[in-house]
Amino acid sequence: MIITVLSGKGGTGKTTVATNLALSLENVQLLDADVEEPDACIFIKPDFADEYEIVYRLIPVVDEAKCTACRKCVDFCEYNALALMLDSILVFPEICHSCGGCARICPVGAISEKEREIGKIKWDHSKRPLEFWQGELNIGEESPVPVIEKLKEHIDPEKTVIIDAQPGTTCPAIEAAIDSDYCILVTEPTPFGLNDLRMAVEVMRETGKNFGVIINRSEDEYDGIIEEYCAREGIDILLKIPFAKEIARLYSKGISFVEELPEWKPRFQELFKKIEGLVR
Repeated sequence: MIITVLSGKGGTGKTTVATNLALSLENVQLLDADVEEPDACIFIKPDFADEYEIVYRLIPVVDEAKCTACRKCVDFCEYNALALMLDSILVFPEICHSCGGCARICPVGAISEKEREIGKIKWDHSKRPLEFWQGELNIGEESPVPVIEKLKEHIDPEKTVIIDAQPGTTCPAIEAAIDSDYCILVTEPTPFGLNDLRMAVEVMRETGKNFGVIINRSEDEYDGIIEEYCAREGIDILLKIPFAKEIARLYSKGISFVEELPEWKPRFQELFKKIEGLVR
């Protein structure tokens, strides 16, 4: 089973949930797909050694000797990655989406494609039971999606897979979640948390994914703002993680709280069993 942990906004506790859930289960693979700012490694403390896999994407190369400046490629590109300046085609590789359409539409065959490095995939070389993989997007790159796609190629179907997605509701988060059996939406009991939870719920319903909600930094006097919304929408609240000083102290030291607070590991195991039942 593949479970993706998402949030409508950053800072809600998505990585907290993903790492603590992964550390509570057996035969688990944890993928950090928040490739613009991967931080699950702070809590997992992997041994990446010096080995990694480079992620490439194809970008166009224009042969000016063949180019007739007809601008068909420029008009075709939906992402404005090509521009005609005087009689020359300029390529902006950072915003190219590597669809290959410009090369196919060129009537004189003036456009070819070459590989460009945009990121890397790292993995834990230690012998611990938890298998950990991490994607990293190079600084200055526009789209994280190819790195997430490459990271997901390493999913082991024989394991329970936990994917820590990027925050928000844009293409990277959708790419992380699209092949999942279940999605966990992490929120907080604030107006901002509710607003971004609504957007995440809309995306889940558009993609047809099964999902439930975890309230992080939960407090009884404030949880009503999320509980009322979930009750109206028929959404399961799977778990509440309290706004507790000890949890915050462990988090600030890069320690997953299931490692120091033993009563929490069975709670995450029960969470997993509940998700299993919902999926089946």
